[in-house]
Amino acid sequence: MSDADITRIPVTGGSEGAGDYEISVGRGLLPGVADALGERVNKVLIVHTPTVGRIADELRTELQRRYSQVLLAEVPDAEASKRVEVAAFCWQIMGQADFTRSDAVIGLGGGAVTDLAGFVAATWLRGVRLVQIPTTVLGMVDAAVGGKTGINTSEGKNLVGCFYAPSAVICDLDLLDTLPRNEILAGFAEVAKCGFIAEPEILDTIEADVDRATDSTTPEFRRLIELAIGVKARVVSEDFKEGGLREILNYGHTLGHAIEHAERYQWRHGVAISIGMMYAAELARMAGHLSDSAVDRHRRVLGLLGLPLAYPAGRWPGLLATMQRDKKARAGMLRFIVLDDIAKPRVLAGADESVLQFAYQEIAN
Repeated sequence: MSDADITRIPVTGGSEGAGDYEISVGRGLLPGVADALGERVNKVLIVHTPTVGRIADELRTELQRRYSQVLLAEVPDAEASKRVEVAAFCWQIMGQADFTRSDAVIGLGGGAVTDLAGFVAATWLRGVRLVQIPTTVLGMVDAAVGGKTGINTSEGKNLVGCFYAPSAVICDLDLLDTLPRNEILAGFAEVAKCGFIAEPEILDTIEADVDRATDSTTPEFRRLIELAIGVKARVVSEDFKEGGLREILNYGHTLGHAIEHAERYQWRHGVAISIGMMYAAELARMAGHLSDSAVDRHRRVLGLLGLPLAYPAGRWPGLLATMQRDKKARAGMLRFIVLDDIAKPRVLAGADESVLQFAYQEIAN
């Protein structure tokens, strides 16, 4: 691929001390991974799932021409990889191979794997070089691109982690062409989220022709991926460590993460976040912030994507308890990102529990 066919989206660390890095979007980008790693790297660990084992093997063969040692760490799929035991497995490989600060980690896989790989890179010797290669829609538009890393505990999702900027993020759209359609649609929950909080063009495109919007071979699909990445890049550049603006990226995530926990992380992230966004819309309407038409638009867009909009009524007490332990809570006070209108997000803090429950009843089945 020529350089002209690559979209480069910059992320700046600003005043928070995070390194600047670039997100590359295009096709046929994997041959450029060595350039992203740089000349000073000696050893490389590729953290990957079984589903991308062939790609990991090919990448390893390519990188062995340039680096003294390229190791593979195959980890479980999805959220099962985000456990301290799996991180310890990766640390063990690095320790036995005498990894130093001049070495590097590559995260190759979906959002859970890039979360894990980032955490492993950030914690080994207090930080080694990291290159993220997301292989799912979710990874490309959200998990891999913003410098958040983490693992889950029995108490909740992403409660252990750190902010750690990658050296580069490589979004090779060729890697999406073989994804099952339900995997693409689940990832599109995060794309739609960016439409709701910042880029209405995303919603317009989905509503105009959802099939073309979610077909990885179309220009519309690439445009939406780049728009969503652009939203995250701008927000992260301004607020890398989530001291303020970055909170808007949590739209739908307070309830969504609680649902993931309730489902023992067997649900796809985007499926849970879809319900979480529907809840946030109903909560905003109940609090007097969001119009009926904007709530209906949530239902329409998420419905076009085939994503769920409801959750069982009897699960509310457990969900509330999990949300109160959520990392987004402050001093025991629940915080939700809600909308005043499409592309006008705000924080709603300290809402009465009765209001929260009434809003939940609107999405309960």
